[in-house]
Amino acid sequence: MDVSTTHALEGRPVKEYLGVVTGEAILGANLFKDLFAGIRDLVGGRSAAYEKELRRAREIAIEEMTQQATERGATAVIGVDLDYETIGDGGSMLMVTASGTAVRV
Repeated sequence: MDVSTTHALEGRPVKEYLGVVTGEAILGANLFKDLFAGIRDLVGGRSAAYEKELRRAREIAIEEMTQQATERGATAVIGVDLDYETIGDGGSMLMVTASGTAVRV
């Protein structure tokens, strides 16, 4: 299934709009990842643990969204928007939401 942040797929006109589809993923970041990310923030550099968790959450959210689209008979999802948030005490959980419009092209 094609998934795009654009509102059209070049050369593939939309035949039918099937509605908004969404996917969400909320993942906990454990204490050790928080500790090592804090140390890395102090000395500079990237936090591979958080990047891995964000990547996993994004993949889950997109998979849920495309599953909803498939159930509606869509062949693509356009206008996709990804949002990232931290929730919980001190931002201890990562939330990713994906939303878009299911279409038949």
